[in-house]
Amino acid sequence: MDHAPEATEGAHRFFGERLPRATAFADILADTGVSHGLIGPREVPILWERHILNCAVIEDAFPSGARVVDVGSGAGLPGVAMAIARPDLEIHLVEPMMRRTEWLDGVVADLALENVTVHRARAEEIHGVLSTPFVTARAVARLDKLARWCFPLLDDGGQLVAMKGRSAQEELDAVLPTLRRLGMTAAAVSEHGAAVLPEPTMTVDCTVTPRKPGTKRPRRR
Repeated sequence: MDHAPEATEGAHRFFGERLPRATAFADILADTGVSHGLIGPREVPILWERHILNCAVIEDAFPSGARVVDVGSGAGLPGVAMAIARPDLEIHLVEPMMRRTEWLDGVVADLALENVTVHRARAEEIHGVLSTPFVTARAVARLDKLARWCFPLLDDGGQLVAMKGRSAQEELDAVLPTLRRLGMTAAAVSEHGAAVLPEPTMTVDCTVTPRKPGTKRPRRR
């Protein structure tokens, strides 16, 4: 089995006593994560900063005991990383590809993550089936398309916490009219992990309109 690089100082400080489980996840990503095409081999040396820690730090967006749906989970990023950091969270990984969901099932079992459930489905296939106060996603789609997939999953007043890069504010500004038409009432760009990462993780946080009785939020067209 191929092994990941040593955990960074920031990872030690962030994960604390849960670092062994995070290290086990890193080793899985460096081995079968690469062979399954979930991450590229060139990403292995930067697994901690670019992937595991980069994703785990957004856990501060969610209150204690929250249910969070990770849409397009792929390599379990950010969902598995958050589940390791925050065992109080109820994490649902939504991924349409069978090969990936089988891999995720194995990861969840190997890491004994009792707070994670894997769903093989597209986000739009679970509209009306799975609802949640929080949805997150990383590198899945442009913000307006992501909103069409994710807003219908949210409870009244729920929030989409979308991981984005340095251009987060520009992307948000470009699609604000569309997001408002889809039911967004508030949005902000947030930084996470400045104390443990060389460059903080950015998220766009979109809150949706509480629905009135008998009304439905617009869904994907």
